[in-house]
Amino acid sequence: MVSLDPACGTLNDQFGRTATYLRLSVTDRCDLRCTYCMAENMTFLPRKDLLSLEELYRLATIFIGHGVRKIRLTGGEPLVRKNVTSLFKNLSRHLETGELDEVTLTTNGSLLATYAGELVDCGVRRVNVSLDTLDADRYRTITRWGKIERVFAGLEAAKQAGLKVKLNAVAQKGVFESELNDLIRFAHERAMDLTLIEEMPLGGAAACRSRSFLSLAELRGRLETEWTLEPLSETTGGPAKYVRLKETGGKLGFITPMSCDFCADCNRIRLSCTGDLYTCMGHEGGLALREPLRQSNGNEKVAQLIRQKVFDKPRGHAFQINDTGVSGIVRSMSTLGG
Repeated sequence: MVSLDPACGTLNDQFGRTATYLRLSVTDRCDLRCTYCMAENMTFLPRKDLLSLEELYRLATIFIGHGVRKIRLTGGEPLVRKNVTSLFKNLSRHLETGELDEVTLTTNGSLLATYAGELVDCGVRRVNVSLDTLDADRYRTITRWGKIERVFAGLEAAKQAGLKVKLNAVAQKGVFESELNDLIRFAHERAMDLTLIEEMPLGGAAACRSRSFLSLAELRGRLETEWTLEPLSETTGGPAKYVRLKETGGKLGFITPMSCDFCADCNRIRLSCTGDLYTCMGHEGGLALREPLRQSNGNEKVAQLIRQKVFDKPRGHAFQINDTGVSGIVRSMSTLGG
């Protein structure tokens, strides 16, 4: 039975959920400007406002000590952070001791060719790569200046290094719908899973979400007329629900925060690169840990703050979408991580 005491040694909330999965943003910076994620002319945070890699690791050890079993590094783009592999190396010690089950990352793939081998040496066994199209021109439009050839090179380097790759694609009305079958074949022919993600009202992008929002419940219905979808019970510890396509043998995941509320099973918490702890992407009210961390020699005060914040986690998010627009939290994805 899950304890409902915020002083308990595990990160339990008032509704009986236990947080075992930490998404750790290491930077607000990115080498791309994806239209659904960032404004084109971003103003990034002063470096003094960001936690050092040592501070990020110190906080990570507190979470590990409270039962977190999986840590995913995010950004911005995590691989643009100078010396970021030192954080992976430190976290790898906890893989060796069995305190962590997995350390992984979400990346846009542009720097993966450079870092794939080193990531494997640090205990990383799989990565998520964001890729919404296979068309070079459309990729450049979505990312504003990205080069898809660098992503393809990164995917090949990951394969050669022995990394398992899952592609993530943000579903949008329009061209994406006509390209989806090609994206499925591309992923499955290379033994990569593909996960589709509904747009959420997050980020500094100016696009009207109500025009581009594509319900994955609706899209799945269309896919069922073209493919044989076999439901799977397995999970990777995140919110995705998976099916296997009989025709390809590959897996297809659906992350549906808008059309299907998955909050009842949420085991995730997020720490921004500035040290703000968020228990839900759909609510305001991050807990600022940077100053308590810097003002404390020990970890217990920070640990108490974390336990109470997780205990107070809301039952569910506040995202809504309808014909007139989208409501929810318009928070910059660059500091929080996807």
